[in-house]
Amino acid sequence: MTSAVLIAAEGDGIIGRTTAWLSDVSAAGWFIAVIAVIAFFDSVVPIVPSETTVIIGGVAAGAGDQNLLVVIIAGAVGAFLGDNAAYILGGRLSGPISRRAQRREKLAKRLQWAERQIRARGGLLLVTARFIPGGRTALTVSCGITHQPRAWFMSWVAIAVVIWATYAAVLGSVFGRAFQDDHTAAFLIAFGTALAINVAIEAIRKVRHMRRAAG
Repeated sequence: MTSAVLIAAEGDGIIGRTTAWLSDVSAAGWFIAVIAVIAFFDSVVPIVPSETTVIIGGVAAGAGDQNLLVVIIAGAVGAFLGDNAAYILGGRLSGPISRRAQRREKLAKRLQWAERQIRARGGLLLVTARFIPGGRTALTVSCGITHQPRAWFMSWVAIAVVIWATYAAVLGSVFGRAFQDDHTAAFLIAFGTALAINVAIEAIRKVRHMRRAAG
């Protein structure tokens, strides 16, 4: 996660130049397609600034250049398709990885751990992971590798991307250029939100587990 923050902080680097370009074209009608495309690729290759792009779309909506609902839909649809692409990729890698795990005990234990975590924490894990660049890709690919039910996966991913896109777009619309010019702060806030949600979910899950055990 630290590396992602450092990359985002490089204002004169590739990410900085990309962000500047996105800001310059955010009022164009075709920017909606850009949001969807970047959200898609970020789900598969977690180096694309999808949060920043949706936030910039929210900024444009706040300025009256875009429609906020359309920005949210574009981000959610792109992310939904990208997460499903990552799931399919994981499914295709399942065979080779499983064969390799038969020869490597450490890899087999990691796969078993991933499957247990997904089953224990359920779909809420997909919701919180969506706010963590890199983490969401690892989880969606793992869902494919461990053959999680497709209908279950798609249902929770749909919820996750709507929450994620709404959060980022509204953040941009409400706070405007403060986050357009400082995408590191936007990233840190998104990460902090995900962490807080995850802590709350874990606390609720443990309380329920303790009550069931006591019962």
